[in-house]
Amino acid sequence: MLEHDKAAVIEIINLYGLALDAHQWDLFDLVFTDDVTAEFGPAGAGWHGLTEFKRSFAEFHDRLDGHQHTMMGHVVHIDGDKGNAFSYGNWLLVREAAQGGPTWQGTGWYDDELVRTGQGWRIRRRVCRLMSWSGNPLVPEPHAEHQPDMKTNVLREHSDAGRIEFLKAVRRGR
Repeated sequence: MLEHDKAAVIEIINLYGLALDAHQWDLFDLVFTDDVTAEFGPAGAGWHGLTEFKRSFAEFHDRLDGHQHTMMGHVVHIDGDKGNAFSYGNWLLVREAAQGGPTWQGTGWYDDELVRTGQGWRIRRRVCRLMSWSGNPLVPEPHAEHQPDMKTNVLREHSDAGRIEFLKAVRRGR
């Protein structure tokens, strides 16, 4: 059962990337809880609730000509009907009309808290942090006055500060 649960969690993490790239926002219903909290960028910046999260991500990704999200390096910890997962991601964003070049690439990590629902595992809380980026920062946001936070986040610093929920869960489960 534990291996089945871990495989199911990895499946929804990977489904997230496919849903983004295919613009199939209804698939977020299979990935996240209705009351999801998603924190991307600086602490406190994010979305509360699946409806707001889907709307915002659709608006952002619709401005792009293309993008690819690759999820990898999954580790999963299950404790009954709760779980934690940690994974890495790469993002390639393309906007042909961007002044200064059409591509921006980012790498980062996801720290997810999950719950088992009647419909399967769902992410209830997601923290995503940017580790590095290259390319044109005007691709994700064409207006310089609205530039997203491009501050990079070193995993070790977050780990040393006790801010990685996956690591806390693994230590509790020993």
